[in-house]
Amino acid sequence: MAPKRPRPEPNGLKHEESADDGAPDYEAQRQANIARNQALLQNLQMDAASAGLAPNKSRPIAKPSTTRSRKPATRVQQQPVAPTRTSTRLKGIAADSEVAKRKADEEHAANEEAARAKRRRVADDLKLGDVVVAGEHWDQSGNWLRNFGPADPYTRTFDNEAAIKNTDKKELRELREKFQDMDLWEGVEPARIKITPERIYSMAFHPSKERALVFAGDKLGDLGMFDGSQPGPGGKVKHENGVKHEEQDEDDAGEDEDFRPKITSFKVHTRTISSIHFTPSQPQSLYTSSYDSSIRKLDLTKGLSTEVYAPRELDKDDPVSGVSIPQTDPNLLYFATLQGAFGIHDTRTPARSRPQELLQLSDKKIGGFSIHPQQPHLLATASLDRTLKLFDLRSYTGKAYSERMPAILGEHESRLSVSHASFNAAGQIATSSYDDTVKIYDLPAAGTGISPGKILKKFEPDRTIPHNNQTGRWVTILKPQWQMAPAQGAQKFCIGNMNRFVDIYAGSGEQIAQLSGEGITAVPAVAVFHESMDWVAAGTASGKLALWM
Repeated sequence: MAPKRPRPEPNGLKHEESADDGAPDYEAQRQANIARNQALLQNLQMDAASAGLAPNKSRPIAKPSTTRSRKPATRVQQQPVAPTRTSTRLKGIAADSEVAKRKADEEHAANEEAARAKRRRVADDLKLGDVVVAGEHWDQSGNWLRNFGPADPYTRTFDNEAAIKNTDKKELRELREKFQDMDLWEGVEPARIKITPERIYSMAFHPSKERALVFAGDKLGDLGMFDGSQPGPGGKVKHENGVKHEEQDEDDAGEDEDFRPKITSFKVHTRTISSIHFTPSQPQSLYTSSYDSSIRKLDLTKGLSTEVYAPRELDKDDPVSGVSIPQTDPNLLYFATLQGAFGIHDTRTPARSRPQELLQLSDKKIGGFSIHPQQPHLLATASLDRTLKLFDLRSYTGKAYSERMPAILGEHESRLSVSHASFNAAGQIATSSYDDTVKIYDLPAAGTGISPGKILKKFEPDRTIPHNNQTGRWVTILKPQWQMAPAQGAQKFCIGNMNRFVDIYAGSGEQIAQLSGEGITAVPAVAVFHESMDWVAAGTASGKLALWM
């Protein structure tokens, strides 16, 4: 047997194996280390046992759980479903190719054009027969209003009977007694009079004294019409010349559940109808402004809606927040925009011609404006910048068209934004603002003695009325609306109440009445007076109409 060859060590030295047992020295060292480590481990275990940290040897060993045999699930053969979208890869088009990029650009452009077309205003004339949205039937489940914020539905904030009893003023007592006797339209309850498909933003009465014709504009540009003189179920009751006429026996007073009032709605705008206006000199013409940047004139005799003002570019977005026509010149349109501009347009010029005046009165939204009925050069604006401003359109500064600015006669700042400003014939301005107040301003000499461009010494509210104006997101902003030609000159205005009433106030700031009735299931936020008759109409966010006569 050949002798064993010495194995080199890492340091280059040779290591001779033991001839006694044939084991090298490093193997003996390894065995010694193992023995030492095992002894150390035993000592540690003994120390742990003495300290009470050793594992419990009597713990039963968990038995392996028995698994139940399950029957294999039967696979249901599914029918192949065609994909809702097809990829360019399935069509054999490379991802980074010019064809794929061109296809993506075309799809993006088509989607953007479809979105613009949906919101683009219609510039052509509209025949009412071609834009009927619906007639008498609407979805009655569209009311999504519930309780909002501090509002307490159906809890009165004014006691009509107690107010009449405690009134010392003869005229105020007569007004309160008269409005206490006002009733809702007897045909059906307001929850069944759905005058528009969506939330009501604007309302107006036709000037007629013989028939209570109510018009309402909603969020989507629909214009609804309701005739308050139509008979109820079985010819129940109707109003003519402001007088109720009973047309049936008391035994037949039960409401017909199948009865539906006659309502018609037309699509005259593509976006929200922000205001509706009649002028006494043109009772056959109804003017509507819209967030689609246009103002249209509806001829009720011809059944034709015509665009009378719009920006030159069809796609220009300049929402119109209000429209008014001075009584002294029915050919002029006064309008305001959500961009803070005020314009004057002559209807005898083309609809898309440059306005006669376009004045940037505010850096923020003008939510509402009003012109003095007797002094149309006096303009009041309510803005998101928390101010009520009074302008004089007889006096201007700046020579260039884009730099002209009317003289500011007065300015008052509220704690929060001012929602609306409304003039009456007596030269009073009523405003509503988010600081939960309604303010009344009295102009000196009813605004008749103001010199052109002369700044008023005082422009502060003469009366401040606490009023909950926290409408939130789903209720239209509360705005005071005066009765423009009240009987015997008794100035009064109406405004919606968050507790589902309509408040009536006198020009003195004293409350006259709080209108209510059964079937009002939402806040009647948009409330308006007939210009001369004591009729009040109010609309809700679900498109329902409440009519007091």
